[in-house]
Amino acid sequence: MNETVKLVSAHYPCREPLIRKLYQFYGTGDSFPPAVYLYGHTSTGKSSILRTFLPLLKDTKFAILNAIECYTNRILFESIINRLQSHVPSAENGYASLASTDCMKDFVGHLERFDTRFGYVVVLENAERVRDMDHNVLPMLLRLPEVTGLNISVLLVSDLPFEKYYVRTGLSPVIKLFVPEYSKADILTILRNDFPRVQQQLKANVNDMLKFTFRKSGLSDNEIQSKISILDSLTEDFYENYLNIFLSVFFKVCRDLKELQLVSFECYQSYCEPVLNGTIASNDVTKLWRHISKTMKLALSTIYMRMGNVNQELGRPSNTLALEQAPETIEQMQTMKRLAQNLELPFYAKYLLIAAYLASHNAAKEDKRLFMKNHGKQRKRLQSVMAKAKVSEKMATQLGPKSFTVDRLLAIFYAILDDKVGLTCNLLAQISTLVHLKFMIFASGEGTVMEGSARLQCTVGLDFIVHIGKMVGFNVRQYLCDFF
Repeated sequence: MNETVKLVSAHYPCREPLIRKLYQFYGTGDSFPPAVYLYGHTSTGKSSILRTFLPLLKDTKFAILNAIECYTNRILFESIINRLQSHVPSAENGYASLASTDCMKDFVGHLERFDTRFGYVVVLENAERVRDMDHNVLPMLLRLPEVTGLNISVLLVSDLPFEKYYVRTGLSPVIKLFVPEYSKADILTILRNDFPRVQQQLKANVNDMLKFTFRKSGLSDNEIQSKISILDSLTEDFYENYLNIFLSVFFKVCRDLKELQLVSFECYQSYCEPVLNGTIASNDVTKLWRHISKTMKLALSTIYMRMGNVNQELGRPSNTLALEQAPETIEQMQTMKRLAQNLELPFYAKYLLIAAYLASHNAAKEDKRLFMKNHGKQRKRLQSVMAKAKVSEKMATQLGPKSFTVDRLLAIFYAILDDKVGLTCNLLAQISTLVHLKFMIFASGEGTVMEGSARLQCTVGLDFIVHIGKMVGFNVRQYLCDFF
């Protein structure tokens, strides 16, 4: 295996096939492909891999730009030229660009004067924004080697498939590379590789907490060190056991690697509390699971909200490991109420969020009985009576959200809403807003909310949605099959 591929794969262990493909296109020093389209779901490592891979290429200059920032042709063209020539506008040069390019002709003319001994790669993130620019920008970017005579390649990075670009005619063919979502095994591998960093950060937090708390109790440095040494005894197997528990709860709701890394560390601090106190042995997985379950439930309800970390919401000091349990249930209720009150959503968006939760945690076959007035009589059979005698672990609200269609979401929304409101673009846009805020996520058909073919999942928890319901005067529990 090439050294470049080895080096990048060490940082991204689950992306070796993609790295090999990129090396095949750009690492051999031969002519680059005119255009490569790299697409896939958010948080799959597309941009991170390119930022690590491109600096390792020999005799290659590159520019990484975000199409959101380059909202005019001039900004786009001048940014490409500046970065390919390592020119940085500053106070010394009067914040001037290397060249003034007002149109495509000027841009191509400046590129033609570049040194042909080098290869050039232009990376354009959020490339779907280019569709909104002048009609000749995207077709010309895909043909830069032909019009400039340079060994230059444009690497478009986006979350959308390339078929969405076919609204434009005359586009040159591009090489398409799909980056799949991380599987559960991939995420486990990545999180497990973070073990040294997690242990180092955890030890620093615990050390600060012990010195702050126990010096008041008269504990010596030796006693403090003995408690810290307990952390040193925690092995990678202990951390892997924790990750298996963590992913069994969070993987159904969240596939975003960055979010999982943040939340897993905060929950890991709580997971280690009884081991540090000596109340639970490090190999007693059952008791550790019972201890961490309430913390994970709260974290699951607030994973995308970024309204303070889990330890703060449970009444624990920020960035430190608390050594005493707070009254969990009372704290959780107060936390959910506080978060719901601080959430500023439009009136109809709150009802859409409630409808999404009901669709995620009720079976579709129950919709008629729940939301229609004249649904007919239901015969009480022994089988149905026994089915309702559910234990907590088998309740739909505990098993995690199920996917639902946009049509079903809107049907429930109109059933629970007393007001008569038409189906407008504004209403559909509020669904997209809830997806953007991560209160709902795509299970399939991402980006097709307007078409109605997408399947969604609701990510918020029961306590949170109950308080949202109270804000609009709606009893959520009355419409959940688990509670009747």
